[in-house]
Amino acid sequence: MEIRLDERTALITGGSKGLGLAMAKTFAEAGAKVAIAARDAATLQNAEAEINALVPGAAKAIPTDVTDPEQCKALYAAACSHFGQVDILVNNAGQSQTGKFEEITDEIWEADLALKLMAQVRMSRLAFPDMKTRKWGRIINVLNTGAKAPRGGGAPTAVTRAAGMALSKVLSFEGAPHNVLVNAMNTGLLVSDQWMRRHAESDGSKTFEEFIADMGKNLPMGRMGHAEEFANLACFLASDAASYINGTAINIDGGMCPVV
Repeated sequence: MEIRLDERTALITGGSKGLGLAMAKTFAEAGAKVAIAARDAATLQNAEAEINALVPGAAKAIPTDVTDPEQCKALYAAACSHFGQVDILVNNAGQSQTGKFEEITDEIWEADLALKLMAQVRMSRLAFPDMKTRKWGRIINVLNTGAKAPRGGGAPTAVTRAAGMALSKVLSFEGAPHNVLVNAMNTGLLVSDQWMRRHAESDGSKTFEEFIADMGKNLPMGRMGHAEEFANLACFLASDAASYINGTAINIDGGMCPVV
């Protein structure tokens, strides 16, 4: 079975690198037009060039801070203006923020909720009505396995991601009668930008490849996952092939999470 997204347009937040860029490339290669958003305009332009080198004219970069409600509105309007409509929304913006509970200030909680929950709420609220009118839509919320299996020291991310899983379920019920399907993808340990940063902050005794191999050796599959593996599932969920998958939260973790 070949997964195709021909004549579809996707909007991916956090689309300039890592998982977001991998999804954008995979969607474009499957035939979709892709609007990508992120805060760093220079990195975003580089991502646009990478995607368009693979599929000419497939990508449009729209610099956006999704914690700003007005910028969210402008992003959605710009994507619709450039490509005509948004069929697929991938809420991917976010980063892991963890710490000891008593050390997490109100400011840290509020920033995490703004970036990883309220941005998903706002972007979904913008796209949802148009998808319902057209009787076709896909919303994918990128979370992590902490949403299902939180651990000590996992706040605020685990709490915010759990809220994102509840949001996905609520939207899935409301969208189902209109063929607007909403699912979540819960990441485990995947090779991405944040691990490059962690390697850069390490003592430098290992190459990046050695660092990643060491991180993955105790996982059930003996390795970390790759962004392309994550993107393949996202492409499937965004397609007509996933026409009866709705309201799920799928772990992409190689079997690491104790909760299915």
